[in-house]
Amino acid sequence: MAKKNTTTNQSKTDKPRLRLFSFFKKRETQIVLGILLVGVSIYLSIVVLSFLLTGSADYSKVNTRSFAELSQLEGNIRNFGGGFGAWISNFIVNHWFGFPILFPILFVGAMGLRLFGIQRIKPVQLFFITSFSLIWSSLALGFFFRTLYEGSFLYWGGAHGHFASIWMRKQIGWPGVFLILLSTLLIFLLFVRPGFVQKIGLKLKQIASNRTPIRFQKETLEESSLEPESDAAVDIEAGTVPEEFEESWTTEPSPIHQAVTVQRNTEHEQKQPVKQEEILPEPDDIDFEIRVGSEDDQTETIEEELPTEPIIRTVNGREEYDASYMGEYDPKRDLSRYKYPDTDLLPMYEKSETVINTEEQNSNKRRIQEVLEQFGIRISSITATVGATVTLYEIIPEPGIRISRIKSLENDIALSLAALGIRIIAPIPGKGTIGIEVPNRDPQIVSMHGVLNSRKFKDSKYELPIALGRTITNDIFMVDLCKMPHVLVAGATGQGKSVGLNAMITSLLYKKHPAELKFVLIDPKMVEFNIYSSIEKHFLAKLPDDGKAIITDFTKVIQTLNSLTREMDDRYNLLMMANVRNIKEYNSKFVSRHLNPEKGHKFLPYIVVVIDEFGDLIMTAGKEIEMPIARIAQKARAVGIHMIIATQRPTTNIITGTIKANFPARVAFRVISVTDSRTILDASGANQLIGRGDLLFSQGSDLVRVQCAFVDTPEVLNVTNFISNQPGYSRAFELPEPQTEGGSTGLASEVGERDPMFEDAARLIVMHQQGSTSLIQRKFSIGYNRAGRIVDQLEAAGIIGPNEGSKARQVLVDDEYHLENVLSQLK
Repeated sequence: MAKKNTTTNQSKTDKPRLRLFSFFKKRETQIVLGILLVGVSIYLSIVVLSFLLTGSADYSKVNTRSFAELSQLEGNIRNFGGGFGAWISNFIVNHWFGFPILFPILFVGAMGLRLFGIQRIKPVQLFFITSFSLIWSSLALGFFFRTLYEGSFLYWGGAHGHFASIWMRKQIGWPGVFLILLSTLLIFLLFVRPGFVQKIGLKLKQIASNRTPIRFQKETLEESSLEPESDAAVDIEAGTVPEEFEESWTTEPSPIHQAVTVQRNTEHEQKQPVKQEEILPEPDDIDFEIRVGSEDDQTETIEEELPTEPIIRTVNGREEYDASYMGEYDPKRDLSRYKYPDTDLLPMYEKSETVINTEEQNSNKRRIQEVLEQFGIRISSITATVGATVTLYEIIPEPGIRISRIKSLENDIALSLAALGIRIIAPIPGKGTIGIEVPNRDPQIVSMHGVLNSRKFKDSKYELPIALGRTITNDIFMVDLCKMPHVLVAGATGQGKSVGLNAMITSLLYKKHPAELKFVLIDPKMVEFNIYSSIEKHFLAKLPDDGKAIITDFTKVIQTLNSLTREMDDRYNLLMMANVRNIKEYNSKFVSRHLNPEKGHKFLPYIVVVIDEFGDLIMTAGKEIEMPIARIAQKARAVGIHMIIATQRPTTNIITGTIKANFPARVAFRVISVTDSRTILDASGANQLIGRGDLLFSQGSDLVRVQCAFVDTPEVLNVTNFISNQPGYSRAFELPEPQTEGGSTGLASEVGERDPMFEDAARLIVMHQQGSTSLIQRKFSIGYNRAGRIVDQLEAAGIIGPNEGSKARQVLVDDEYHLENVLSQLK
């Protein structure tokens, strides 16, 4: 009884479902639904396509409104679908999947046609194709056309494609996104159109093997010469081609010969010339069969074997090395996952854009014109160019006015404008105008974030790009340190000199990989460059066994500069062996594996030497500092060693003629006197700057006024912490040991000439198994020259090996027992 009641209740529940199912099975219901679906599909297609043409006019009217606010639309709506059409098209295109939204719209229309019975489709297969096409196309459009719709009303791939492509680029980079798109497309085509992928593979294989199809030339054959029996076949096999076919048979050798058997149709056995047909790729239209020959018929393919070891040949008496079969050498391989710093680490200040004060401009124009008219100087026009801290007023005097008269009124114009400092450029190079630079009442900060995030910096092809800031015309001012090739920076205390040095270093950190660039930071003040100590294993270079990478001790400064001169000489020897002229050609040749590493060749990073408070070093060490700097400045450009030195006292006893002659690029912040300005720039002007990063850049005869980008200490720490948190090298880049003074070829091998600490130093070297001058100097608290002489004596005694550049010397004695035998023999 209970079972009967359960069955009755279940049947009662199923009755509404059956009625609903039968309702949709009715032909009338399907036709009505089909009409609705097709109508919705056509309407949405129209409004989406209309959005492409009219979206720019309707975007501002519908973008911020909800569906309930459509009745409040004001103004004319240009979309063909009216207000709702403009709103829904903006919503589904920009906020969803972009123009690939047409795929599901067409899917709805196709389902409507299926209900009509007009179109026979497989709903599940079509749904899969539509879903893949929607997601893939949205991501592809967002990836490839991201730069086209910046600042536009239209997102081609919609919000999905835009933000998904940005997220994927940050995770795997643009090559990874491109490979994912390509591979998923091929997989999709493999399932949807299997023959399509096979045709592509066959086509690529044919191109790779340079294979040409077998063709028959049209030729009239004599019936008597090729008249087989009625049901026989004419077999044309490899190696048995008739003489009549020898010239017309053209094929490339293949691993397996194919025999083509051409069947004759008995219904057409008439005495007519037999025309040879071209064998097409499609086998359905031509009656032929392919027979694979036996192993005896196979021919050997001759392939050029790739080299498996380096090729060394002699050309014109010079040895040439070629290991290109291994592919290009990647200098970034050891730190292949290194990520460059992001500009989000630097703050964007509120007043980053130039604000034009029209009232201030008009007032200054009027006062300049009044002052000039008071002295009988009339001008025909005056224009203003507003910068971040300075406005340039360009005037054109009437004919007959001498420029020197305007130049002499500099102080009078400054008095009239009540300005801090006026600078007159008479005339402006390249223009027929006279410039008057007037400081703004409300100066603005030039953000380092905006400078490094600019298109000019990102697309820069400079080898060592340095972004200093913005010019008066608000253009990004950049220079290439490789072309300068050394920079002399000067400025009074507190005028922005240290910030300028940080801006230069930060620019290079944002652009170069640790394998491509190394810094030698010399800081006599001990506090300016300490913020860069955390990136020692990434970007810094130092002497072997030196404790700190930031050099602050005067004796270490001399040793480091001498070491750099030795590095310079070693690099020139490598360039001479490679038969190239500069480091760029050398590295290019090494990357292409045309230089033998066993001959001492290696990838050479750029080395940038930054010296703060150069004047303090000159006063302490004098010629010992000046001479190696002069040598490096004169010769080191071609081998990739560049210098940036800064001083707050640009006097003639600090910046000597030797230094000035080898530092053509000068950066002058505000100085106290016109004498200092002429010392650094060979011209006046630096004494008229307003300070706080206002600078003049000179590389030749022209002076460019720049507002230096501001980068504060916390910002630099953000950058260095970002770099230091990534894996680095095992140690800092080691410079070679410098040559010591007074070293002789005999190396003081006689007992009487040896240092009193010779034996103790020998025991120390053997104990640590490390032949280093710095180790002896540190353990015995002696000077570098004396430690160097002891190392030379140890080499002469056969205890340590010769110098190997930046590497520590090899210790030739294994333990103290053998050392005692060596010392006893020397006695």
